[in-house]
Amino acid sequence: MKLNDLQADVVGAMKEKDEAKVLTLRMLVSAIKNQQIEKKEELTEEEVGAVVQKEIKKRRDSIEQYKAGGRDDLAQKEQAELTLLEGYVPAQMTDEDLETIVKEVIEQTGATSMQDMGKVIGAVVAKVKGLADGKRVSESVKKHLSS
Repeated sequence: MKLNDLQADVVGAMKEKDEAKVLTLRMLVSAIKNQQIEKKEELTEEEVGAVVQKEIKKRRDSIEQYKAGGRDDLAQKEQAELTLLEGYVPAQMTDEDLETIVKEVIEQTGATSMQDMGKVIGAVVAKVKGLADGKRVSESVKKHLSS
């Protein structure tokens, strides 16, 4: 995904008069531009994807917080943004595929205990490259190393 594609989607949402979509996409474009300013160069498609993933994670965390605080109205707003943002990342890998990769990495690294968890997670994250959420990776590695 490229920044130009997102900006074209913002224009499309403006023409459709979809205010929620416009606001969400503008926020995403802003986050990407801020990352470019920090890096002082154009972002690769992979880096843009990482920014989108970061924004998705923020929405998930906000939803949890709002639900815990009894603010279902705000949780629904965040859920709508989350759904929109998820359309801009590749489909997440299935649990079965993730389990297979985790098992392979555990075999390759010779990991045997929870002390090896960081090494395994690092290798798995490098293999899945944004196709699985870090939380899912961590849970899967923990499950396999503790059994």
